[in-house]
Amino acid sequence: MTYDVLIVGGSFAGLSAALQLARARRRVLLIDAGQPRNRYASHAHGFLAQDGTPPRDIVRQARAQLARYPTAAFLDDEVLQAAAVREGGPFRVVLAGGREALGQRLILATGLRDELPPLAGLQERWGQTVLHCPYCHGYENAGRPLGVLAAHPLSAHQAALLPDWGPTTYFTQDEFEPDAEQAALLARRGVRIERTPVVELMGAAPGLDAVKLADGRRMAIHALFVASRTHMASPLATQLGCAFDEGPLGPVIRVDALKQTTVAGVFAAGDAAIPMSNATLASASGVMAGVCAHRSLAIG
Repeated sequence: MTYDVLIVGGSFAGLSAALQLARARRRVLLIDAGQPRNRYASHAHGFLAQDGTPPRDIVRQARAQLARYPTAAFLDDEVLQAAAVREGGPFRVVLAGGREALGQRLILATGLRDELPPLAGLQERWGQTVLHCPYCHGYENAGRPLGVLAAHPLSAHQAALLPDWGPTTYFTQDEFEPDAEQAALLARRGVRIERTPVVELMGAAPGLDAVKLADGRRMAIHALFVASRTHMASPLATQLGCAFDEGPLGPVIRVDALKQTTVAGVFAAGDAAIPMSNATLASASGVMAGVCAHRSLAIG
């Protein structure tokens, strides 16, 4: 199978890239393993005209629209290996199902994997009552007691934002004590600082009623925000020799303004290549990657 562009990853970024290329009448193959980062979230929020829509429904509708273009094709499979046949392309990918595909250009929309702090009860509530983004989930939890489980130097900054949604407690976890400037900001914002660590989440998962502290106290908390450590969900960028930058929560693929990686002919988009995770930003970066991949085919 030979295509103008191969796209690995079929969520918001990959689909947005594929749409631009299909509309440019280029042969594009979208390969997706069906494990999007947002699979734990029941609804997407803050995404223009899709606010409150389940992410899987957005993807299903986008795939149906993309399928109307005769030059677009899909494979539901995992890409295990990717390599350049020669510098600048074409690129060959090997799929878990045993097939191979060849493309003159390659777009990586492979996403990230979240690593949560080692506290029991977080994973089974992830995307429901244990959350990463107040802009994505704050409104639905507004007016009820909220918490920030400190897991990163930026956790204090997140705690300073949250009072716009509800009364907020910042749990330092004996690890991320706010400095004087941060403490003053949290005080101005009305954030309570709790220095006794959270040891247990209470309530029937994925619900959350309270947190239990190391001294035995229970505090009513309706939603707990935590910064996950992020990792590449796929080894392909490393296999290809792409350079990485250190993002706020983990590495991201280094790209220029045209979404070109440090490997000629390889573009990257979505959470794997942008420092801030957001559905709109992921989709926009996919548009840019698709347009720029087409540009590189058309005029070099």
